[in-house]
Amino acid sequence: MSAQAHGAGRPYRISVFNHKGGVGKTTLTVNIGAALASLGRRVLLVDSDPQCNLTSYLVADEVVDDLLDKSDSTHGATIWSAVKPISEATGNVNVVDPIELGTNNLFLLPGDIRLAEFESDLVEFWAQCFQRKLKGFRGTTALSELVHQVSHGHNIDYVFYDSGPNIGPLNRAILLDCDYFIVPVACDLFSLRALKTLGKTLVDWIESWRTVSSLAPQDIPLLAGRPKFLGYIPEGFRVYGGRPAGKHSYFLSRIEREIHSQLMVLLRRVDPDLAPSRVQQAKLGEVKDYASLVPASQKEGRPIYEVSAGTPDQRGSAWQVFRAIATKIDSRVHGGSIG
Repeated sequence: MSAQAHGAGRPYRISVFNHKGGVGKTTLTVNIGAALASLGRRVLLVDSDPQCNLTSYLVADEVVDDLLDKSDSTHGATIWSAVKPISEATGNVNVVDPIELGTNNLFLLPGDIRLAEFESDLVEFWAQCFQRKLKGFRGTTALSELVHQVSHGHNIDYVFYDSGPNIGPLNRAILLDCDYFIVPVACDLFSLRALKTLGKTLVDWIESWRTVSSLAPQDIPLLAGRPKFLGYIPEGFRVYGGRPAGKHSYFLSRIEREIHSQLMVLLRRVDPDLAPSRVQQAKLGEVKDYASLVPASQKEGRPIYEVSAGTPDQRGSAWQVFRAIATKIDSRVHGGSIG
């Protein structure tokens, strides 16, 4: 049964976001989205990264090539095809049909390398918002409008954005459109350092959008502008004897402290509702290094718990992990509180 979406039929919009590369954002997005779909929720995956990793993960190479070759035509079916009229100031968002991914519950809005052009436009759109120009607001909310139209047409319960590893204008528009975000964190020093800038960046985006919203003309669609921290997921660590390896165990405790001080504390200063009050509430689960299952998942275009590689125990373990994460996400967002 379809979940009751909130806010006048709006589905829950979530980004698995970290501006550091190599933390498994796309893999987590695919597997969490698929797990929610398996639990009966209708899920739309949005490939909003110009690198098109999510599309390449889930769609055959020849189909991806065809999508990109035709994206600039009247038959285009990528995100660029949809926002091109806004980018070129020739019309409104062109709603494209998502790809159904082998199940009645999972859909994909294909990415496009030409989203890089739209990202450049977003710089100007953002500046125009501060000048109270309608074009700026229409451009900044174009991707949100596309997602709204597609979600409404397919009775979507959850939208998951897959974004690139940066803090550029495209990710700013995505995060400000989201109801929640999830932070994947690798067990290494570089991920810890990245957390120091993540919180500050998000706070800046939220506060800037408050200013933009106050300048907006009446009766125009705006981004929600209040992304809540739904939780974090340590991933990619190795396990020995049922426990994380020594150095990874060390980083797991460091990650918890940095999540609290560099992200949760800063968000709660802006608005106490943007993050849980205690860091112990913030962990959504742990995703260990599944070795051969991950490349097999990317090659076969399906969740790691459904691949032909590995053993039944390994696949079963992966399913238990992602089902638990999906269940926790579903429970938290429908509970209406993350604190």
